[in-house]
Amino acid sequence: HYIEVQVNSEFTFEQAELESYKYAWLIGQLPKVLKKDIETVWIHKGNNDWGGGNNNILIHTGRTSEYENYSTGNIVEETLIHEGTHTSLDSMIYGEDGWISAVDNDQTYVSTYAKYYPQREDIAELFPLYIAVKFFPERISSYHRNLILSCCINRINYLDSLELDFEIYNQ
Repeated sequence: HYIEVQVNSEFTFEQAELESYKYAWLIGQLPKVLKKDIETVWIHKGNNDWGGGNNNILIHTGRTSEYENYSTGNIVEETLIHEGTHTSLDSMIYGEDGWISAVDNDQTYVSTYAKYYPQREDIAELFPLYIAVKFFPERISSYHRNLILSCCINRINYLDSLELDFEIYNQ
């Protein structure tokens, strides 16, 4: 699977090369399920939000420092998981009967962002937490693990039923 990295001409060649290597390496660390539909990565200057969808991940390098120094710690990888979810999972899951049923049965959301935009942000907001609970439970407190499971167990069970490719975490 190849992903083309397109760097805006506002960067010098040397800067473009550094930026492309930095983000290509980080995206390469994502599980296959989140890379399966990524065809391109667009890298621009500017302090705008990152984005996902349309077979693409959009990165604005001016926002990177904020994500690296977020109040809760470095959230660059979490943000890439979020955007990769938009790109590779949204169209596969939203509208599916199993997902709709899981959301109805859970009756809550993992964030206010997911609650306000349930047809656009619910999966992307949940997915980093799903990965934490499923593959890295020792990196989160028991309290937070139980909180995630109690609010979203039906969504988590639905995601488990999809048998998504997380090979990178099983090595």
